[in-house]
Amino acid sequence: MKQGSYLSIMSQWNQVQQLEIKFLEQVDQFYDDNFPMEIRHLLAQWIENQDWEAASNNETMATILLQNLLIQLDEQLGRVSKEKNLLLIHNLKRIRKVLQGKFHGNPMHVAVVISNCLREERRILAAANMPVQGPLEKSLQSSSVSERQRNVEHKVAAIKNSVQMTEQDTKYLEDLQDEFDYRYKTIQTMDQSDKNSAMMNQEVLTLQEMLNSLDFKRKEALSKMTQIIHETDLLMNNMLIEELQDWKRRQQIACIGGPLHNGLDQLQNCFTLLAESLFQLRRQLEKLEEQSTKMTYEGDPIPVQRTHMLERVTFLIYNLFKNSFVVERQPCMPTHPQRPLVLKTLIQFTVKLRLLIKLPELNYQVKVKASIDKSIASLNVWALPNMPQKVYFLKDKINVCLPKKSHGKGRTRNTPKIRSLFQQQPKEMKSSAGGKGNEGCHMVTEELHSITFETQICLYGLTIDLETSSLPVVMISNVSQLPNAWASIIWYNVSTNDSQNLVFFNNPPPATLSQLLEVMSWQFSSYVGRGLNSDQLNMLAEKLTVQSSYSDGHLTWAKFCKEHLPGKSFTFWTWLEAILDLIKKHILPLWIDGYVMGFVSKEKERLLLKDKMPGTFLLRFSESHLGGITFTWVDHSENGEVRFHSVEPYNKGRLSALPFADILRDYKVIMAENIPENPLKYLYPDIPKDKAFGKHYSSQPCEVSRPTERGGKGYVPSVFIPISTIRSDSMEPHSPSDLLPMSPSVYAVLRENLSPTTIETAMKSPYSAE
Repeated sequence: MKQGSYLSIMSQWNQVQQLEIKFLEQVDQFYDDNFPMEIRHLLAQWIENQDWEAASNNETMATILLQNLLIQLDEQLGRVSKEKNLLLIHNLKRIRKVLQGKFHGNPMHVAVVISNCLREERRILAAANMPVQGPLEKSLQSSSVSERQRNVEHKVAAIKNSVQMTEQDTKYLEDLQDEFDYRYKTIQTMDQSDKNSAMMNQEVLTLQEMLNSLDFKRKEALSKMTQIIHETDLLMNNMLIEELQDWKRRQQIACIGGPLHNGLDQLQNCFTLLAESLFQLRRQLEKLEEQSTKMTYEGDPIPVQRTHMLERVTFLIYNLFKNSFVVERQPCMPTHPQRPLVLKTLIQFTVKLRLLIKLPELNYQVKVKASIDKSIASLNVWALPNMPQKVYFLKDKINVCLPKKSHGKGRTRNTPKIRSLFQQQPKEMKSSAGGKGNEGCHMVTEELHSITFETQICLYGLTIDLETSSLPVVMISNVSQLPNAWASIIWYNVSTNDSQNLVFFNNPPPATLSQLLEVMSWQFSSYVGRGLNSDQLNMLAEKLTVQSSYSDGHLTWAKFCKEHLPGKSFTFWTWLEAILDLIKKHILPLWIDGYVMGFVSKEKERLLLKDKMPGTFLLRFSESHLGGITFTWVDHSENGEVRFHSVEPYNKGRLSALPFADILRDYKVIMAENIPENPLKYLYPDIPKDKAFGKHYSSQPCEVSRPTERGGKGYVPSVFIPISTIRSDSMEPHSPSDLLPMSPSVYAVLRENLSPTTIETAMKSPYSAE
């Protein structure tokens, strides 16, 4: 068995477990308490057999799936109870309780979570199967980036250790000063006669030495603190902020289908350790001030240096906090999880904020204010850390649904989530139906907006104002605008690192073709579970440019999304988006298995088939019909001449009536002898048709009913069978309609001219399993 066939038979979870460690680490990132990996492992096959994506938009279906999930867990509990696996029993009981409590009132959320996890698995599997990384992915995974991450963690740990050392120095100074104070007061209480004694003189000398030592230690401690402040300043303004910007760039790429952006937990650890160190340093400076207040002397360094040092530490704290407030998950409509940053009026969207400084003192209620472009009336919302709440953007008033205050002892993270229903109207839009209307649609979908979030925290006597913004979003009023809006999001995030360039489309820069094709492959891996190989990408490159090599080419925004393809009435992006929609809704299993070649030109198609056995066929997407898929097969004439036959493309309307795998199984042509037969025998290069598609057949092969058979209410049972006619006087069909699937009325004529026995015999698939 070929490797590709073997992988298609394996469950998705089994394929995931065989990945290299670097890909397994990506998988580990998105499994948490919302959907524990133990459940994914124990219920792998059952989970993969459910339609979680459909359930994420259907509350009834989601409720049933949640109940079935809990039943499946109960069955697993019964099984492991017999095996007396105490640890697994304990974990499963805990997980069941958590799932039931968390999702009981919102079953659609568990469907969204599981659907997202399965989709990310498919994307990672697709990335692992790609022979070569693209330029964007290479840049995100360079060794220099990993080296800087390690350097940042090392320097943060070194600063933390240095502050611990100055903590000991401060304590030593306090003890030394207490001893000096005790000795000094002891002398003050001595009799006048004792003050002139030799012992008194020796005690004075000792005090002088202690004062000198105290002065030296104060200067040494302040010098060490000054060095820590300097090192912290350099680390924050160079390496740490650069690391944060790299994470934000990875987030940009992940939003358009690229690799998952991990590393935020590591950044939070660094930010938290630095915050702890700075607050500890601030307390040490305050202790030094107390010591200086109790005892000062001429040349005391504390009054001279402490104020300036405290200002610098406070400034660093403010700066650290301002950079620590980030948008962890960009605005996204739950109905379109693969299309973040596109928001539709009256449709709820979610956004997740995170404070990268995790201190016990910050576990309290904070107030978040959100605004659109800072020109629309602001929204005030009380948000609890790590607690979801619903927020409704209304024209006249603000509704806030807060969670009930929890009195439990559960662990919290500084990650407030906001769920928002956006009801502000974008600018008036022109009709999107052709001509100027289409241009009006482009104008709307090229308008970028930013959602700004503001909050204020009070900590250790400091009041800090925080602000962060989402990546630019596109707002639409009609779902038909979503494809062009998504194209704008892709072009923006692939072309610039600037997270707030709202006038980007006033003069959009060109994108390198190699980067753009890599992103196109991501659209397929993230949206339909399988990326594009080099041959498929070459075909897309040829459609976009006359060059067959795309290594150094550039592409303009107009060429990608606004100008029609040569000789066509649609743009490249409209054509590609229609194919994505076709795959998602009608041929997803076939695409994931790798049996749809898809992107291959007619010329390349004939080169591939001409030397193959008669009946060899391949599946490709139509270049002339939006959202169409066709198949072409090869056969030989009586004189041995090679002939190619292509059926008119099937669109979503026809595929809604009959699954594509069933079409391939039951497809018939009427040859010169007027005997219907199935010409499709081997999927390119040489895979028997039923071996490739057998598991996707949705029913038994269609059999024609005899006129004597009676169905319901006295009717003869009817069947729908795709049939085409091939003329005997030509190697090629005269027109595409010659290979159009036969309608029921035409088929009725066929039945009048052929006996039922002949038709029944011809209709039976010669390749079905015996």
